[in-house]
Amino acid sequence: MTASAQVLDPATALPVPAAQPLWQHQLGLLLESTGEGIFGIDLGGHCMFINRAGARMLGYEAAQVLGQNMHELTHHSHADGSHYPDTDCPIFNAFRRGLPCRIDTEVFWRRDHTAFPVEYSSHPIVDGSEVRGAVITFVDITERKRAADALHQVKTELEHRVAERTRELSAALDQQRELAAYSEKVREEERTRIAREVHDELGSLLVALKMDVNWLDKRLAEQQARAADEAQAMRERMRSKCQNMSRLIENAVDNVGRIITDLRPSILDHQGVWAALEWQAHDFVQSAELALDWDMRVPEAPDLPEPMAMAVFRIFQEMLSNVGRHARANRVTVRIAGDAELLRITVEDDGCGAAPEAFESPTAYGVMGMRERARHFGGHIAIASEVGQGSTFTLVMPLPHAA
Repeated sequence: MTASAQVLDPATALPVPAAQPLWQHQLGLLLESTGEGIFGIDLGGHCMFINRAGARMLGYEAAQVLGQNMHELTHHSHADGSHYPDTDCPIFNAFRRGLPCRIDTEVFWRRDHTAFPVEYSSHPIVDGSEVRGAVITFVDITERKRAADALHQVKTELEHRVAERTRELSAALDQQRELAAYSEKVREEERTRIAREVHDELGSLLVALKMDVNWLDKRLAEQQARAADEAQAMRERMRSKCQNMSRLIENAVDNVGRIITDLRPSILDHQGVWAALEWQAHDFVQSAELALDWDMRVPEAPDLPEPMAMAVFRIFQEMLSNVGRHARANRVTVRIAGDAELLRITVEDDGCGAAPEAFESPTAYGVMGMRERARHFGGHIAIASEVGQGSTFTLVMPLPHAA
């Protein structure tokens, strides 16, 4: 380097004294080569050096910052404008307590009194065992904050949309369940109406017809003793016909009774759900020729309201129907227990069983129907089954006042 050549200090734009070591000049060049702001402070918080990038971000020339108290110059207030005492300042704590820090939640203030978000780190300058000051590196994170805010806004909007769609789906599901419950109610009311009409109209008509046929048969029998020989054969045929009609009418009356029972068992209306369950179990095993292990204990269970009683009865019917259709069982065990709060009905068979996934099939309409009926009243259906080990269906339902 020639004597006439002068090297300017990058931090101050002043000539570097000839006596200044070359490493200091190189350090200055290093500070100027970075786009981050870098400044150093002494124990009083006054700026000892600052690079041009840092001064530019603050709205100053480097020479204007040197010697200034950096906290009062650029870190005096929070983002909301409230006072920020230097006793709370992490930058000052770097040399007061020897605590390095890295902060990205605060702001620096420019010369024009506008603030910008920064990420800064502060590290103490240690000379031997003594702290001489601190070096602070900072960067403007306005764009990062803007992107983060935009991302947060998008995320919030997405969460809002997801929540809204979830509410819509939940409402749709509730409507579907209400519709299913209403359809079931309408179906049961229609069954009740048909059963009553069959009983009141067709049943009464058939009974009257049977009485008339019996009267006719009796009159023919009375006349037979007084009739001439040539009419006796005709009368015999008429009597035979009347007797056959009577048998057909008796069968029709029996069928009408069976249809009425299938549509709506009269025992459910006259004696309640507990008697109806017992009747259904014994009627089923008699027709299916199965052995029955029966146990019902409902000493404290209240009378169920009509819709719940019908749901319990239909679920029980479907449980038994599954045994009859699929189980190939020899014995069925029924356990019914109820108290003031909970009803539990268990139907277990010793049949062939099935894989658990068979009961989750989209075509397992009977199981889906049982579960939907139970869910409508706050209950649930549990199914335990293994191939070759039989199946167990359990209905658990809260009783009205407990619900």
